[in-house]
Amino acid sequence: MNRRVAWPAGFSTALLACGGSGGGGGDPPDPPDSPTCSAGLETPRAFESLDFALPVAMQQAPNDASRWYVAEQGGRILVFENDPAAEVATEFVDLRDRVHDQGEAGLLGIAFHPDFATNGLVYLNFSELVGARLRSVTAEFSSPDGGQTLDPDSERVLLTVEKLATNHNGGNVAFGPDGFLYVGLGDGGGSGDPQGNGQNPERLLGKMLRIDVDIRPGGEPYGIPGGASGNPFAGNPLCNVDGAGTQSCPEIYARGFRNPWRWSFDRQSGDLWVGDVGEANWEEVDIVTRGGNYGWNVREGAHCFEPDTGCETQGLIDPVAEYGHDLGLSITGGYVYRGLQTTQVAGNYVFGDFGGMIAWLEPDGAGGFDVQELVEQGCAPPGAPGALQVSSFAQDLDGELYVLDYGSGQILQLQFTE
Repeated sequence: MNRRVAWPAGFSTALLACGGSGGGGGDPPDPPDSPTCSAGLETPRAFESLDFALPVAMQQAPNDASRWYVAEQGGRILVFENDPAAEVATEFVDLRDRVHDQGEAGLLGIAFHPDFATNGLVYLNFSELVGARLRSVTAEFSSPDGGQTLDPDSERVLLTVEKLATNHNGGNVAFGPDGFLYVGLGDGGGSGDPQGNGQNPERLLGKMLRIDVDIRPGGEPYGIPGGASGNPFAGNPLCNVDGAGTQSCPEIYARGFRNPWRWSFDRQSGDLWVGDVGEANWEEVDIVTRGGNYGWNVREGAHCFEPDTGCETQGLIDPVAEYGHDLGLSITGGYVYRGLQTTQVAGNYVFGDFGGMIAWLEPDGAGGFDVQELVEQGCAPPGAPGALQVSSFAQDLDGELYVLDYGSGQILQLQFTE
């Protein structure tokens, strides 16, 4: 698969994960012509009767394979039966009255508490406009009826972080195998991270955060994991009002991200895999560890962001893989495949790109990975409605993977043929 499909000159998108510094509103553009050019993958439609408006996340509740929940960027979450013949998706919650849906901003992340079956707690990340001030909000809500609906009036705000622009939000939220809530935030927007948020430990933007939602010491909205495996700056005052502090923020788990758009924990190893969107040249995949610095805005991928002036790389962690914009334009992180299909992809990381590429990382035998394309940029894999706009992946309780097509609003299943 050496052929490349070029996007038309001037192509732009309002997708949440877009590269560069832009992020306009409106409907996504029509994709270019969509020749079939894929190898080893088919993508049949998973729920033929259901379409969604700009879907950005899809989850199942812990230990409950009976339903799916799909978050739409505009501010709704819909729930439907996990049945290929499902015809109706009902409203789980409608937050359109408080979600600021512009460009890359909107409802961006959903995570169910590990004990959701007993406590009914759900965590959302969304964009909000207060006066003229844009902010990222991470909040807790509760379901009063076992997961049929979510009470919008039950909101308990955990984190609010003011932002420069509508782009580079991050917004994914998930519970780790340690039981703590992880929140991935972008650098806040603007070309080149003009505020230097990615490297500044006194700001929450451009970071992977980790908090304990089950304790509220001294009336605080959450606790900070401490001890030998605790957060690097545990013990410092929280930075939970406007994202700025006078000391390193204790919420920080790792730093140096531009726009961590979709990330996940390997259900077998517990490793945290992150797709971080690049600026103009490089998209990267990171395996994130406690206290790690992943380089932005000193580096883009494994390269000096300003190559003419060079950069200091001491203390920075290389991505485990990267690719240039000949393959894609904006990475969408995925999952390590742990499903039941017999495939060369088994046990390896599967991810995508808003340009339509779907790929996996093949170990190179020297501790690194090679990008192996399953679907090329701008192509239509078998079963897809056209060239994909990959906004997110989903993983069911059996480890099988799905892809959300932002443009068509369809949910497709990944079926590996090699």
